Amino acid sequence: MNPAEAYIINSEEPFKTILLQLQVLIETTIPEAQLLYKWRIPFYYLNGKQGFVFLNQTKNYVDVGFWHGAHLNLHPEHLVTDGRKHMKSLRYFTQEEIDEKVLIDLLLEAYSVRNRKYYK
Repeated sequence: MNPAEAYIINSEEPFKTILLQLQVLIETTIPEAQLLYKWRIPFYYLNGKQGFVFLNQTKNYVDVGFWHGAHLNLHPEHLVTDGRKHMKSLRYFTQEEIDEKVLIDLLLEAYSVRNRKYYK
């Protein structure tokens, strides 16, 4: 088991269930995304070197952070910036809050802008 998988498996509930569901959705939607362990969190990379999406369990929620968030236009009402200029995230406090359509839409959009510069 790699450190990113250990992070997910060793998380406390309800975060473990949320993280597992997100992992399945990300890996099903973008099969080429590789789960690595960077900056002490699970981080999906494309081609082993291009940051894509990260999972971060903090406080009382799980963030799905989009590396090229500044380029995302779909579902702005669901995205959190928290003062960040370039990254945006979806925030989940419970498993029931996960809207698979919104997540998949944003994953596909993030994939489509993956080759743009980090800064908008």
